[in-house]
Amino acid sequence: MQETKPTHVRYLILLMLFLVTTINYADRATIAIAGSSLQKDLGIDAVTLGYIFSAFGWAYVAGQIPGGWLLDRFGSKKIYALSIFTWSLFTVLQGYVGEFGMSTAVVALFMLRFLVGLAEAPSFPGNARIVAAWFPTAERGTASAIFNSAQYFATVLFAPLMGWIVYRFGWQHVFIVMGVIGIVFSLVWLKVIYSPRQHPMINEAEFNHIAANGAMVDMDQDKGKEKKADGPKWDYIRQLLTNRMMLGVYLGQYCINGITYFFLTWFPVYLVQERGMTILKAGFIASLPAICGFIGGVLGGVISDYLLRKGHSLTFARKTPIIAGLLVSSSIVACNYVDIEWMVVGFMALAFFGKGVGALGWAVVSDTSPKQIAGLSGGLFNTFGNLASITTPIVIGYIISATGSFKWALVFVGCNALVAVFSYLVIVGPIKRVVLKEPTAKDADLSSLSEAKS
Repeated sequence: MQETKPTHVRYLILLMLFLVTTINYADRATIAIAGSSLQKDLGIDAVTLGYIFSAFGWAYVAGQIPGGWLLDRFGSKKIYALSIFTWSLFTVLQGYVGEFGMSTAVVALFMLRFLVGLAEAPSFPGNARIVAAWFPTAERGTASAIFNSAQYFATVLFAPLMGWIVYRFGWQHVFIVMGVIGIVFSLVWLKVIYSPRQHPMINEAEFNHIAANGAMVDMDQDKGKEKKADGPKWDYIRQLLTNRMMLGVYLGQYCINGITYFFLTWFPVYLVQERGMTILKAGFIASLPAICGFIGGVLGGVISDYLLRKGHSLTFARKTPIIAGLLVSSSIVACNYVDIEWMVVGFMALAFFGKGVGALGWAVVSDTSPKQIAGLSGGLFNTFGNLASITTPIVIGYIISATGSFKWALVFVGCNALVAVFSYLVIVGPIKRVVLKEPTAKDADLSSLSEAKS
C-alpha cells in the first residue's frame, strides 16, 4: 500500500449510493408518472388513487425498524443487495396488473406497491450507515446531501423517459423497464460495495485518514457471527423516543417528507389535471423543479460542511441551511395566485430548490446516531419521516375530492415546510451525538424472553 497518496474509494462508494438512490426514487415515482393513464384505464377516482399512492408508505414505515435491525445484524452489503433485487422484482410485476379485472387490478396494485415499500425499507438507513462508515465528520454533510439529492436527479433523469414510455407504449411498460434496471444494479452492488477494512481498492493512507477523522470504519466487521449481543435493544429505542432533540428531528423529517411525497405522487397529476398538460409534457416539466431540487440538495450539504470547517458549531452548520431552505420551500403556495405556466413552474422550482437545501436530516442522523445502533437509529428516523408517505397522498386525495382543485393541497404542502422550521428552531436544540445508557439486567431479560417467544 502507498501511504503518501491516499486513494479515494469513498467517492466510488458515494457514487454507488447516489445511483442506487436514483433508482430507488425512480421506482417510487413510476406510479406518479403512470397515475393519470392508470386512473383512466382502471376507472378509479382520486381518493382510490390516493390510497394506492399511500400503499408504499404503509409498508415502508412498518419495515424501518426491522430493516435497521437487519442492517446492524448482518451488515449493509448483503441486506441492501437483497433489498434492491426484491423491490425491483415487485416493480416489474406491477406492469402486469392490467391483465386482471378492475377490482382485482386495484387490489393487486395496492399489494405490489406495499411490497415495494417493504423491500425498500432498509435503503436509507443503509445509506446513513455506509456514509458513517466511510466518511469523516467534516465530509458527512456533503456526502449525505449528495445521496439524498438523488431523489431529485431521479426525476430529472427518469421523469421525461417515463413520460415518453407512457405516451408511446402505455403505463404498463414503465414498471417493467424500471424494474429490470434495478435487478441489474443489484448485481453491480455486490461487486463494488465493501466495508472500509475489506474493500480491495482502498489503501492504508485513505483508511487511516477516514478512521482518524470520525468514520466508524469497523461498523460492519464480523456481522452475522454475533448473536444475542447484536439483537434489537428495545430500551435503546425508548431512549431515542424520549430524547427531545431526536423528537424534533423526527417531526422535522415528517414535514420535509410531506413536501417530497407531494412531488413524488400528485405533482404530475397536478400538471395534467389542474394545468391541462399532456402526460408527455408533464414528464418533461416535472424534471425542471427536480433539477433545482438536486442543485439545492447538493448546495445544502456543501454549505453545511463549509460552515463546519470554518469553525462554526455543528448545530449552527446544520440548522442554518435547513431553516433557510424550508422557508424558501413554503413559496409553493404562490402557485395558487398565478396562471401563467412558466410562473407556476418557476414557483414549483423555487420550492423544490428550498426543500433540497433544507433536506439535511440524514446528515443530522449520521451526526447523532449511536455507533451500536446506527441502522436502528436511522430506521426509527425514517419511520417517523415516512409516515408522510402514508398521510400526504391520502390527505391530498381527500382535499381534491372535497374541493375539486389543488389549491388547498398546495397550502397543506406549504404548511409542512413551516412546521419543520418551527421544529428545528424550537424543539431540536443543540445537535450532538446521543450517548445511550446500557439496558439494565431486567431489560435484557425481557428482550431475551421476547426473542424466545418469537
